Amino acid sequence: MDTADRKLFLGGRLKRLRRDLSLTQTAMAADLGVSPSYLNHIERNQRPVSAQLLLRLADTYDVDLRTLGQSGGTASEAELAEAFADPLFQGLSVPRHEIVQMAEDQPAAADALLRLYRAFADRRTRDRDETGVDDDSPADWVRDYIQARANHFPELDILGETLATALDAAAPGEPFETRARARLQSTHGLSVRTLPAEVMVEWTRRFDFHRRRLLLSETLGPSSRAFAVAFQLALSEHEAELTATAEAAAAPDEATRRLLKVALTNTLAAAILMPYGAFQRTAEEMGYDLAQLQARFGVSWEQAAHRLTTLSRPTARGVPFFLMRVDQAGNVSKRYASGSFPFSRFGGACPRWRLHSAFRTPGRTVTQIIETPDGGRWFTLARTVDRQGSDAFTEGHDLAIGLGCELKHAHRLTYARGLDLAAPEVTPIGPACRLCHRHPCAERAAPPVDRPLTVDDWSKSVSPYPFSAT
Repeated sequence: MDTADRKLFLGGRLKRLRRDLSLTQTAMAADLGVSPSYLNHIERNQRPVSAQLLLRLADTYDVDLRTLGQSGGTASEAELAEAFADPLFQGLSVPRHEIVQMAEDQPAAADALLRLYRAFADRRTRDRDETGVDDDSPADWVRDYIQARANHFPELDILGETLATALDAAAPGEPFETRARARLQSTHGLSVRTLPAEVMVEWTRRFDFHRRRLLLSETLGPSSRAFAVAFQLALSEHEAELTATAEAAAAPDEATRRLLKVALTNTLAAAILMPYGAFQRTAEEMGYDLAQLQARFGVSWEQAAHRLTTLSRPTARGVPFFLMRVDQAGNVSKRYASGSFPFSRFGGACPRWRLHSAFRTPGRTVTQIIETPDGGRWFTLARTVDRQGSDAFTEGHDLAIGLGCELKHAHRLTYARGLDLAAPEVTPIGPACRLCHRHPCAERAAPPVDRPLTVDDWSKSVSPYPFSAT
């Protein structure tokens, strides 16, 4: 549409101007030579503002027309969206279009709400510091603990490499799952059985303690099944070490300690499937090509991507990646980083990041260079992945993974070949981007939140890999 034909709806801005001038609708209508009902329709965005009326505004009130199109408040849509994503507002599901409307049409109310929320958040932080009581959920605590360790547990990597070497020596050339099953049987007296979906019902993995059996659903694909076996092997071989590591973290309660132990067990399982030294060397040699890493280690795209965020060994560092996983509504179920990335405390990713549009190209890896409000530039990949248990019987590609690193590391990635990294095309994201919340993805979804997790489904958020505690 030509700019001259574009209709301007400036109701909220005109209302702010009128109130700043302490005028009634009747008084302003008389000044502008229009009827009060016509002005009322304009303020309610039921009528567009004509060019003639804009000129009268400028002449009558000495208004700079350039400033009329700017927001009079300080609260941005992004700041309001992040505030509403706080668990304090859980269950309200304020849609983004209402947040945008509030920021534009009720700027004073938006500023007041944001000021009140910040005062509450500051008071909550002070109370937490004074009492020593942390009201974070167990999942929040575990996520923060893992992030404080830069998602790197060298002691578990060493245990994983040692066990992987032993498995290779016992049955050279055999698939991982075959070797792991044999060790579970011979060393721990555990058998592994794959059962029909109607028998397992909602379970994808279950440990039968009394019969010493690991039961797996037929809905699991090869990589998920291999990881389930690796998880059980990690727990059977090194439960004492895992328990000691979890207890040393001084979790605030038993539920949090249990979640942490399962997260550590998942980390060890990944270290068995993808031994640190071999995985880091292969990643460097292959230019961090995830498809090749999948094929070499027999894992899923998500498992390989998450393993890349853990490569922080001082003598063999990998590219410091961050990772975020979202569903089609924008809800975040995983976010970790081996380096620094400015994740928001609450809420999800900016809709201008192609992580959201990945759902329109299922199974394809899309790249993008983004710039965060602090000026940092990041090379990112985005791709859809299947939800656990969807391999055979349900439609997949209902989750998306965003993986990225600082732009200065992008030359090491095969995905960046052929790009001008010195003068790249950059997309600004985050609070600095005032238009991002009008993106089609944002219009469809409620404000993304980190949903509360139970012990049963915790692993979809705090664990690198999708298996729960036994």
